[in-house]
Amino acid sequence: MTVTETMPNEAIASLTPRELSECDPAPLLVDVRSAVEFRSGHAPGARNLSLLRIVMGVGFGWRWLLPDWFKVQKREEAIALICLTAHRSPIAAQQLQRAGFQQVINIAGGMMSWQKAGLPTVKGAANP
Repeated sequence: MTVTETMPNEAIASLTPRELSECDPAPLLVDVRSAVEFRSGHAPGARNLSLLRIVMGVGFGWRWLLPDWFKVQKREEAIALICLTAHRSPIAAQQLQRAGFQQVINIAGGMMSWQKAGLPTVKGAANP
């Protein structure tokens, strides 16, 4: 599975959790849930950046709210977004697309679908 490029104002690409797990190379996976939700169980290798911080940091330009790893993320590299049920991740995807990210992917069904697919999860904080 490969990731396709999207341009601003185009539809956000969507992958199922299984399709994401088959991507090579795998895009950066960002979990946009709260830190508490993230710690309760997330996809291996996912980074946590809540929707609120994305909206404030990217949408309003308050970059000081964004973690260093996000600030250096290249706009042309693929980034996939996941939440619990795919209600918050499309909002975050639109914010990133407007900010110039060229390969934005929404994970359909969120962590609920991830768990239904039997994919592994880990607990605890994982952001360096």
